[in-house]
Amino acid sequence: MPPSPDTGGNEDTPYEAIHRHPYPCSKAQAERLVLEANGRKVHGGLSLVTCALRPTGIYGEGHQIMRDFYHQGLRLGGRLFRAIPASVEHSRVYVGNVAWMHVLVAQELEQRAALMGGQVYFCYDESPYKSYEDFNMEFLGPCGLRLVDTRLLVPYWLLMLLATLNALLQWLLRPLLVYAPLLNPYTLAVANTTFTVSTNKAQRHFGYKPLFSWEDSRTRTIRWVQAEEGSAP
Repeated sequence: MPPSPDTGGNEDTPYEAIHRHPYPCSKAQAERLVLEANGRKVHGGLSLVTCALRPTGIYGEGHQIMRDFYHQGLRLGGRLFRAIPASVEHSRVYVGNVAWMHVLVAQELEQRAALMGGQVYFCYDESPYKSYEDFNMEFLGPCGLRLVDTRLLVPYWLLMLLATLNALLQWLLRPLLVYAPLLNPYTLAVANTTFTVSTNKAQRHFGYKPLFSWEDSRTRTIRWVQAEEGSAP
């Protein structure tokens, strides 16, 4: 949900970041390659028209991390423990609205090449700003889980220690098996960094409006989580 104009960033906001983890590195490299390709001549003498879409945190049906949190909560007797301050907010966007924005771009990009070519667009909708844990509880709460206490229960230094140990263990096990823990230095840094966007650029440039409301997105995701009951490994 685009907030009031004095909060959140937009596509023109300077955002300096040094990427070391493979996931953000690959995303940054992919966006750079896409934007550099705009205007390039292709077979037949036509010019390629490209733009980049930036989804914020995607949620919805099939979200593997939410599935993992749900099964983890079941193993812990229906409880999840707060590890991130509730004041750290993030923008989230429903997977159906991300897909819808891609459809609109595919329909409009060629006709609006002069306006859209080489541009960057955040994917956004009406989803509220919350911490990752509090946002996930919008879906996991109605499915029987509860977030223990409203205060920070685990000190940051301990989380960083565990994240570093996980990264070390992942490196040691790499020749033998794929070890992909939820907690690593990258995911800890992301979860502890507020990142919200305030923009209507997609609406102005190619008429984007969310196809799914927050209420519909929430209902669909809750139903999917409920269908996961009993499917834990």
